[in-house]
Amino acid sequence: MVDGQLETSTAPRILVTGGAGYVGSVLVPKLLSAGYRVRVLDLFLYGESVLDDVKGHPGLELTKGDIRDRATLEAAIPGYQVVIHLACVSNDPSFELNPELGKTINYDAFRPLVEISRDSGVERFIYASSSSVYGIKEETDVTEELSLQPLTDYSKYKAACEDILRDYRAPGFVTLIIRPATVCGYSPRLRLDLTVNIMTNHAVNQRAIKVFGGTQMRPNIHIEDMADLYVQAIKWPSERIDGQTYNAGYQNLCLNDVASLVRGVVGPEVDIVTTPTNDNRSYHISSEKIRRELGFVPRRTVEDAVKDIARAFRAGKIPDSMNDDRYYNVRRMQRCAL
Repeated sequence: MVDGQLETSTAPRILVTGGAGYVGSVLVPKLLSAGYRVRVLDLFLYGESVLDDVKGHPGLELTKGDIRDRATLEAAIPGYQVVIHLACVSNDPSFELNPELGKTINYDAFRPLVEISRDSGVERFIYASSSSVYGIKEETDVTEELSLQPLTDYSKYKAACEDILRDYRAPGFVTLIIRPATVCGYSPRLRLDLTVNIMTNHAVNQRAIKVFGGTQMRPNIHIEDMADLYVQAIKWPSERIDGQTYNAGYQNLCLNDVASLVRGVVGPEVDIVTTPTNDNRSYHISSEKIRRELGFVPRRTVEDAVKDIARAFRAGKIPDSMNDDRYYNVRRMQRCAL
């Protein structure tokens, strides 16, 4: 540490839980490119090929393991200065598939992970929470100061883990909580069960987009910006981020606008079919605090994310996108029977 900042010249060691996931497989190459040594701790449910672009990199170590296993954590964490915790059962449908499983991974495993990290000499713990912890708010700008009203078990346990991490904050153990918006865009471990990505897939391959409702707002952030944020979070001085919580989003768009944007990229012949829905959840967040205090401003738009995915389709990088369970968390979880 120099003036509270981790120096890349000394090649700090970074442990990324879930490093072979949707965000992780974009983040890990960025960390390696920045000069860090990286250990990925992951179950690799979607295969190790998602990290093929950095396969054999001297700074990369892949550890197949389950964060629910304390012995695995005790073996994997010592010697690392930073933990970026991405591993979880992601989003409400995946969690609701098996709520008890979701609880064991997202909540029960969290306290041992944090405790072992602190006791093993980890200097900085970065936690990927979720902007869904706010629930539905009437305010135009949902800021970090507003109360949390999680509506689902997924968001409830995300919020509960924030409290656990705050409890373990101590001198020399810097904690940072990030509440991401919905991530969109292309990744080697692509998810096609997220709003922007779903619409793009359907527009490209079925020439039609289904919109349920349409006026509901969704906060979005490009996956490249999300990964860049985590890289920056290693570099920010400790005194500026210790114990802090930040929203991380860019564009708050209603579903109708997302559909129109996707059609604008893919082609005017794409039909938009709107149907009523009972799900009127509407989320929108302000990311002014992270801009004001840390200078972080996303550089890519939702339109960029759509273009990236459409380009990957044209390049043949996303085969059998409507059926292959590698793109869908719920389907893969059902097949793996965790």
